[in-house]
Amino acid sequence: MSKIVFFDIDGTLLDHEKKLPENTKKAIQLLKQSGVYTAIATGRAPFMFANLREELEIESFVSFNGQYVVFENEVIYHRPFSVDQMERLEKEANGRNHPLVFMTDKTMKSNIHHHRYIEESLGTLKFSHPEYSPHYYRNHDIYQALLFCKPGEEAYYEERFSDFRFIRWHEYSVDVLPAGGSKAEGIKKLIAKLGFRIEDVYAFGDGLNDIEMLQTVGTGVAMGNALPPVKKQADIVTKDVAEDGIYEGLKRLQLI
Repeated sequence: MSKIVFFDIDGTLLDHEKKLPENTKKAIQLLKQSGVYTAIATGRAPFMFANLREELEIESFVSFNGQYVVFENEVIYHRPFSVDQMERLEKEANGRNHPLVFMTDKTMKSNIHHHRYIEESLGTLKFSHPEYSPHYYRNHDIYQALLFCKPGEEAYYEERFSDFRFIRWHEYSVDVLPAGGSKAEGIKKLIAKLGFRIEDVYAFGDGLNDIEMLQTVGTGVAMGNALPPVKKQADIVTKDVAEDGIYEGLKRLQLI
């Protein structure tokens, strides 16, 4: 195999209803038949897309926006937060009444019994409100946290946590990563393992957490439904996810 394609999940593989379009599934099958290596690059935790990996028969992925990388079902890189980092974040967030969710590779827990922001944002991913476990981070590896606040309120944390990175993905929710973390860094780990050259790497995405990925790979493809700053950084823009964007994009690239 001389080429590899990375796919984001939400708004890229999955449509606006969080369903896998039939033509997208067909496109992935054709891609594999063409001898192209297929992988996923997502901000989701591994447990949040196990069914999708099974359906598409994909065993290699970058998850948690680069913090947890798996090659053919074997973990080759992982970078959890320290307990001290999570304690500092929780102290600041509690002081501002901003809830947190702590995420491991297998599950997620909330530091509050219930909050509307958590329910609404995770609900868009078809997940229910996590169980309450405020000190879960003390004895589990946390690869990503979710901070729940209104747009703009994350600026307070950006000023105070130089060792963190904050990326908004929902009106009420922000991904919290270690500084320097990105899908691009995770992709570099995976292609080093596989021996691919960066010019033979393709990626499809639509969100703000896809920008570095699209800038880094040989060919970055933005979905038609991508945010304007994402499209600006892409080499090409394909159709909307609901209009067979994956299929059309792969055809344009002559990969299928």
